[in-house]
Amino acid sequence: MLLLWVSVVAVSSALAAPAPGTGAQRRGAAGAPNVVLVVSDSFDGRLTFHPGSQVVKLPFINLMKAHGTSFLNAYTNSPICCPSRAAMWSGLFTHLTESWNNFKGLDPNYTTWMDVMEKHGYRTQKFGKLDYTSGHHSISNRVEAWTRDVAFLLRQEGRPMVNLIRNKTKVRVMEKDWKNTDKAINWLKTEAINYTEPFVLYLGLNLPHPYPSPSSGENFGSSTFHTSLYWLERVSRDAIKIPKWLPLSEMHPVDYYSSYTKNCTGKFTEKEIKNIRAFYYAMCAETDAMLGEIILALRQLDLLQKTIVIYFSDHGELAMEHRQFYKMSMYEASVHVPLLIMGPGIKANQQVSNVVSLVDIYPTMLDIAQIPLPQNLSGYSLLPLSSETFKNEHKFKNVHPPWVLSEFHGCNVNASIYMLRTKQWKYIAYSDGASVLPQLFDLSSDPDELTNIAIKFPEITFSLDQKLRSIVNYPKVSASVHQYNKEEFIKWKQSIGQNYSNVIANLRWHQDWLKEPRKYESAIDQWLKTHTNPKTA
Repeated sequence: MLLLWVSVVAVSSALAAPAPGTGAQRRGAAGAPNVVLVVSDSFDGRLTFHPGSQVVKLPFINLMKAHGTSFLNAYTNSPICCPSRAAMWSGLFTHLTESWNNFKGLDPNYTTWMDVMEKHGYRTQKFGKLDYTSGHHSISNRVEAWTRDVAFLLRQEGRPMVNLIRNKTKVRVMEKDWKNTDKAINWLKTEAINYTEPFVLYLGLNLPHPYPSPSSGENFGSSTFHTSLYWLERVSRDAIKIPKWLPLSEMHPVDYYSSYTKNCTGKFTEKEIKNIRAFYYAMCAETDAMLGEIILALRQLDLLQKTIVIYFSDHGELAMEHRQFYKMSMYEASVHVPLLIMGPGIKANQQVSNVVSLVDIYPTMLDIAQIPLPQNLSGYSLLPLSSETFKNEHKFKNVHPPWVLSEFHGCNVNASIYMLRTKQWKYIAYSDGASVLPQLFDLSSDPDELTNIAIKFPEITFSLDQKLRSIVNYPKVSASVHQYNKEEFIKWKQSIGQNYSNVIANLRWHQDWLKEPRKYESAIDQWLKTHTNPKTA
């Protein structure tokens, strides 16, 4: 711990030194800043500020807070890996790119902000998890998403559990992430240090995403929270909050479906819940350490004062809040992400309360490089909110609206979900806006999101729904997703021919499916017969 403290102090001293030259000089063609993005998975953004920050030690996130700008209300545009990342790389809302699930993202040749920066002279490199293009993830994941409208209820995940490495000196628990971190550092040392042009480095981490659970079958699922004593020592168990749960009978129907398919409707002891949350926080501490390795490498190479560092996550992790783990929900633990920016021209020790989202990364990256922004982007540059140096340049530019949009169309949820988040309110609409009751939460008085006040405040509910419909015609989008799901399922079913019954029975839901296989196949057949476009039948 002493070595870690010395490292943080050393970086702080380097950052305290005045940046050379004026803002204009730093951002000229030859002196544009480098940019390094560290993007993790499944990190609850509330851990980056009080009171969430009290539960686990995150020294390098705290360093970025002290020497940069942190966004207190940053949100994913879709709380699942591929669609969230597709929104970030494209700068467009999920319904505009039709990134409906983990199998359906951007085309591989889609022009991202990194491609644009490369065309304008930046040297670029990517390491680790990307996951924003179509065609990936397991068969189970796809079929579960496509069949979410079928009238059955099946457990699709392993029961959430913990697994401890008792070795107190085991630091590199998530070895693949550490190897990618090493590759990124080696690239900085051997390649980037020699460039005369500015560079962009992207490092994608899988942590703190839960680990595979072999007991759950095909592709294993991922319901194991796995860490070592080394990282657990960074967690303050006394500060861990045991989330309140509504009785199963009082849950929103979509929440009940999610909890059941995630294998969370059974009994959990308080000790089990606390352990799951403790292990998750420990995994966040390991994530912070990899972020720290990148920052330390930049300092050692004298690149830190010339480089803007950005850290964020694709979505959060429920960690047993609302009787769920994973994401695929519009509750804060799932949809609220960390977002911190540090570097030349970025205001230090600033906390921004404005609502922002990951589609804002695309225009921010182009703005850093002084590249003109396309007119069709869903996002807005974050520089007017985070930088004194650049504010005058944005005086007459578009200002970020006082809302963000998130949507979800994938597995473990049996209706498309749309969230409109404003300063005070969180409004959640489902499907066609009529068949499933909406939710309204006032996070200032109900931070745990346990009291749906949509019926109590009909005027506010109506106003927010009208605003949401002005942004996205969500009943039409939901209908498009329904049709897409059937078409894709039919294609898949035809592709496997006579093996269909065997294959579908042995996906992640096999433990339930094999009890009554004919019943579940019949339910799918009935679903396919209803409201199916004749051209696809």
